[in-house]
Amino acid sequence: MPAYPATITLSTRTLNQLANLIRQQRRQRRSRWRRLQPGDQAPLVLAYLRNGDSYVQLAAGFAIGTSTAWRYVQEGIHLLTNLADDVAAAARRAARLAYAILDGTLIPIDRVANQRPQYSGKHKRHGVNVQVLADPAGRLVWVSPALPGEVHDLTADRVHGLVDTLTARDVTVLADKGYQGAGGTIRTPYKRHRHRPRLSRRQRAVNRTHARVRGIGERAVATLKSWKTLTKLRCCPRHATAIVQAINVLHHIEANRYRR
Repeated sequence: MPAYPATITLSTRTLNQLANLIRQQRRQRRSRWRRLQPGDQAPLVLAYLRNGDSYVQLAAGFAIGTSTAWRYVQEGIHLLTNLADDVAAAARRAARLAYAILDGTLIPIDRVANQRPQYSGKHKRHGVNVQVLADPAGRLVWVSPALPGEVHDLTADRVHGLVDTLTARDVTVLADKGYQGAGGTIRTPYKRHRHRPRLSRRQRAVNRTHARVRGIGERAVATLKSWKTLTKLRCCPRHATAIVQAINVLHHIEANRYRR
């Protein structure tokens, strides 16, 4: 496990692959002397994403300035984001599965000047909406770009084109009641409404089975939120997409399911 003043619970493989990306970029740019070598910049980026360390803590731990720590972290995040899958690539991955599980989650953020779009009425807090795709074992497959917290899960999927793309690939997707009306290959539980005030015994049994299987997808959300920087983002909401996509890439490197 790589460490600076604190332990970073990631493998050496992840550290080395990120260091290689940094090294390649410097070679392409013909960068001159830098305060940190690639092998030192990589732990800096990982400490920010995995441990949620602040720039002040990173600057003190690596003996650099705070602005330098910010610049090096952003550089590493940008390199990782360039490797992230888009919706089409995510659908290709999901097409190899028996079925996929779809869920939405809110990543909390600090309040910003224009607070209203970031406020989630469902969660009663400010944040960004992220859609998470998982495999039948609850392992993380893909994370969507971030949208304002006020955006409904179903609306978010339509904005990303996720429903249409998964349907085109004939991927069966299990989702909760929040995705009612999605259509395509999205499967949701039965829901009571004015024309169906009570569910039949068979419908209730189907819902129980659906909930047991779909609930496994919560593991993917937990995996995503195990990266401490997502405990509460302290950045502009516009940077949230880059952070979650960088984390998704690192997760697949760590799980050894990512091939560059």
